[in-house]
Amino acid sequence: MTADHPSPVDKPSGGTPEQHDSILLDEPTTADLRAKVTEAWREFARALAERLRGLPAGGHLEVTLDPTASGTGDAVYSVSADAGEDGALSARAVGNATLPAGYRLDRAAVADMVALGWSPPGVVAGSGEQFGLDCGVDEATRLSAVLSRTLRDVYGAPHPAFLVYLVHDAEGEPLPVEPLGTARSEFGPDRDVEADLEEALAAAAAAQSGENDVLALEERVRTVVSTMLKSNSDQVQVDSDGDINIRAGSAMVFVRVRDNPPLVDVFSPVLTEVEPTERLYVKLSELTNRMPIGRLYCADDTVWASIPVFGRNFQATHLMLAVQVMTGLADELDDRLHGEFGGKRFFGEGDKPARPQEHRTGMYL
Repeated sequence: MTADHPSPVDKPSGGTPEQHDSILLDEPTTADLRAKVTEAWREFARALAERLRGLPAGGHLEVTLDPTASGTGDAVYSVSADAGEDGALSARAVGNATLPAGYRLDRAAVADMVALGWSPPGVVAGSGEQFGLDCGVDEATRLSAVLSRTLRDVYGAPHPAFLVYLVHDAEGEPLPVEPLGTARSEFGPDRDVEADLEEALAAAAAAQSGENDVLALEERVRTVVSTMLKSNSDQVQVDSDGDINIRAGSAMVFVRVRDNPPLVDVFSPVLTEVEPTERLYVKLSELTNRMPIGRLYCADDTVWASIPVFGRNFQATHLMLAVQVMTGLADELDDRLHGEFGGKRFFGEGDKPARPQEHRTGMYL
């Protein structure tokens, strides 16, 4: 075992069942997490094309890789589109002039931008320090593909869930639009549960005034989890290590708050008492390479799954997505890996409840 993740045999088996649809393909031999990511990007591109087609004259649409979720700090990667008269669309993408050292595009990335159809900064009239691309609204599908591939392939967005967007009219007033896949609106939450989270966090903040930052983060994390599980924060199962316990079928997911640096670790002991063979390490490496975030690894005789969430500039929706993904991932992987490598799942088969169909993952994977 590692010091970071204590042995699961020491963990109590309590928790609140919270099931999610499978996020892996049905056939174990063809399970490919990248397929889920690819479909999420396709969904995002389709929705983006529709929003571009419906953008009124003077309207502005902007999509940004969330720096608090991606860890890019002061580097803000964004693309935008403005609707002109007679169905004209003017797209822009951030260039090196506004990016800090260490985050600027290298020659290969600039070449990729040009290959996608962008003109270098200053070439298209009005583009200034940004890459430019002008087209008609009848080319909205093509423009959507360019914007999506720029965010994914050049700017490095691992999944649309890492994107935030805004759409407003010529006066800067927000325009009501359907969500862009799993991307989040900068003007506010798209889902009722996210609205509940904001209310719950505001109430928790008012109740804990005067506490230090670490305790504040712990309280915010507990509030997020309790809101997701539809229970009071004082009813959330917390073990002797201070970890929040969440039952996920035959698996257990733990949520741990670290203070230096501020970090929330969402992790699960997928299998225990498993033999660490070369074949197992290869399998875990392959699966990790197919995950846009998080990792799978083996320490001693335990296979762990882990997804970190930044504690500094904490975003409730990031933790919500991480928990949703991990509960689905751990419950799926422990069965798949147990069938192939043996070992023990956290809970016996008889303890596994039926899987409800109404809950879905946040589509991180």
